Amino acid sequence: ANRRIGQGFRKVLAFWRDLRGVSAIEFAIMAPILLMTVTGIMEVSMILAVSSLLEGGLRDAARFGITGYVPSGTTREDQIKAIIADATIGLVDMTKAEITTLVYPSFGDIGQPEPWDDQNSNGVYDLGEPYTDINGNGQWDADMGAAGLGGPGEIVLYKIKYNLALMTPLLAPIMGGSDGQITLTASIAVRNEPYPASAGGSGTGGGT
Repeated sequence: ANRRIGQGFRKVLAFWRDLRGVSAIEFAIMAPILLMTVTGIMEVSMILAVSSLLEGGLRDAARFGITGYVPSGTTREDQIKAIIADATIGLVDMTKAEITTLVYPSFGDIGQPEPWDDQNSNGVYDLGEPYTDINGNGQWDADMGAAGLGGPGEIVLYKIKYNLALMTPLLAPIMGGSDGQITLTASIAVRNEPYPASAGGSGTGGGT
């Protein structure tokens, strides 16, 4: 009996010392983690690259917009889109990008609500309270910006929003995205040059 026990013990030791297939097991354990890490690095790199290109493109578009120049055969709005499309080297689908330009009286007014008489002193606008229609659209707005590219010397806020499709939707929750996408935004505020009004074309009417 002792002999059989000794033989069994030796077989168990031999089993534990047998390293055949260990590499395959280790690879099976580590491969998913490695692939997820590599994919995550690629994903973050793409997001940072597209975000940087969007910001650069919007900055270039704003530089064009402040001049008031209207190219022959096109519009300021279309030219702005073309500049952003060129700067993003095909990584942004311009048909899905949301470009907004808002005109403000001053830099300090950006994002501010239209002034109103807070008759009940509750800190919020209530229907019927008198207000100043800064953007001229016939209603009170929480943001006084008027859609358009502005005229000579006016303040214009350029904004772009784009939903970038992720290569690996499984990483979307980790990166704060949804539906396999992550939302990228960029904005820049500029003052238009004092160009002749006749050269500018569009004033505060119409947006991009």
